[in-house]
Amino acid sequence: MTSYNPENGMKVGYRVDDGSDSADLDPRLPLLQDADLQDKVVLLRVDHNVVKKGKILDQYRIDVTLATMYNIVERGGRPIIMTHIGRPYDKKTKAITAREEDSVDAVVRYLQRKLRIKFAVPQFHVNGTEGILDIDTSINWLIQDLRNRRIGGIYLPNTRWFAGEEDKGEKLERFVVQLAGLADVFVNDAFGSWQSHASTYHIAKLLPSYAGLSLQDELSHVKLILNPDRPFVAIVAGAKYDTKIGPLTEMYKKVDHLILGGVMYNTYLCAKYGIRIKGVEESDIELAKGLVDQDKLHKKIVELPFLIESDTLDGRIEGRYRKISSKEFTSGGEYKYVVDVDPASFESEDLVQTIGQARTIFVNAVMGLMPQFWRGTSKMDEVIDLNSSAQKFFGGGDTLQEFKSLHPKLYHEALHSAKYYLFTGGGTVLKVIEEGDPYGLDIVKALIENKQSYSDCSRAQAAHSYHHNKTN
Repeated sequence: MTSYNPENGMKVGYRVDDGSDSADLDPRLPLLQDADLQDKVVLLRVDHNVVKKGKILDQYRIDVTLATMYNIVERGGRPIIMTHIGRPYDKKTKAITAREEDSVDAVVRYLQRKLRIKFAVPQFHVNGTEGILDIDTSINWLIQDLRNRRIGGIYLPNTRWFAGEEDKGEKLERFVVQLAGLADVFVNDAFGSWQSHASTYHIAKLLPSYAGLSLQDELSHVKLILNPDRPFVAIVAGAKYDTKIGPLTEMYKKVDHLILGGVMYNTYLCAKYGIRIKGVEESDIELAKGLVDQDKLHKKIVELPFLIESDTLDGRIEGRYRKISSKEFTSGGEYKYVVDVDPASFESEDLVQTIGQARTIFVNAVMGLMPQFWRGTSKMDEVIDLNSSAQKFFGGGDTLQEFKSLHPKLYHEALHSAKYYLFTGGGTVLKVIEEGDPYGLDIVKALIENKQSYSDCSRAQAAHSYHHNKTN
C-alpha cells in the first residue's frame, strides 16, 4: 500500500498494489500507458476470434481486452476495433467467402450488453470472391459520430473479409494505407494473432504503435515458459504433425518431460513401433522418426499407454470402438482410427508421477476427437489440477474451450487462481518457443521498430528546430 497525493501534496488516500508490473517487459516495447490518447482515434487490433456458426464459444478472449478498451476511453481516446474471425480465405483457390456466420455481429452484441454502450459496424461492398476491396469513405460519417461521442466505438467487419489482409502485394499496400487513414494511433492487443498480416504487422509501419495491456500481460507470462521452474512438463496435441515439427523440436529441448496427444501422438507411435494408424500420413511418420531417435537418447517422452480405437470418425458408436494398449503394438500392425486417450492412461504410475512432481506445466492439448470422445481430455484436466503447487499454463483456442466445456467450475476457478494462467493463443506460445524469444514475434518486432523510428524522427525534428532557432 502506498499513499496517493494529489497535486496539492496532501495525503488524502492510498493506492492498492494489484501485483501487476510492467518493469519485467523489454524497455524497447512501446506501451499503451505511454501513449498520448487525448482526442485521438485509436485503431485497436484484438483477437476476438471466438465465433463459430454465429455464436460465441468462449468470451474469455473478449474479456481480457476490456481493460485495454477502458484504458483507451478513460484517457480520451476513441476506439475503432478490428479482429479476424474464422478462415474465410481459401489459400488454394484464393477466394474469400464472406459468410454471415463469420461476421463480427455476435462479438459486437456481446460487447454492447457487457459495456452498455453502442457500437457501429460499417457496411462495405463485398466484391464476390475477391472480398472487400476498399474501405469506403462513408466510414468518415461514423468517425465523425465517434469523435462527437454519439457512438461508443466502431467495430470493423472481419479483417479477413478484406482482400488486402492476407495479400502480399498491391491489395495489401492499399488496405494498410486505408486503415492508417482512419486513426491517429495503433494499439495491438492480439497475442493470439501472430501472423504478419495487414492489420497486425504492416499497419505498425504507418501509425504510432503500442502494445495493449493484454498483449503486455501475455508477453510477461510466456517468459515463464521459456525460463520455467523445474521439473517442466509440456502436454501438446494437434491434428497435424508437419505444421508442429518446428515448435515441437524446440519444446523437446526445453522440457524435462513431454506428453503428446491427438494425431501428433498417433504419428509418434507409428514411427516408434513400426505400426500404421488410419489417418496418419506416411510423410509425417518419416518426420516423427527424428523425434523417436532423439528420445532414445534423452527419454523425455512419457507415453500414454491406453488408447481408444474406432472403426469410424462418424461418432461414438457402440460396438465400433474399443480400448487398446501400446504394450500390444508389434511392427507391421495396422489399426483403425485412434480417436482418444483412455482415462486409465492418466492413472498409470509414470503419468501420475510425472504430472504430480512438476513445478511448471504447459498444456496445449485436446486429447480426443471432440465432442464425442472427451474422456481423455477430461481426465487430463483433473490430474493436472491435483498438482496444487505447480504453475499451470493453458494455451488458447480449443484447449480453453474444451477446458471450460468439460470442467466449468474448475475453469472459472482457474480464471482467478494465481496457479493458473490462460493464454489467448496456444499457437502463439508454440511460436514463441520456436523463436526462443517473445520479442522475436514479427508483430512485436514491428512495435519495437515503430518506437525506434518515431524516436529517431523526434530527435531529428528536435535537432532541426535547434539549428533553425540558432541561426535565427
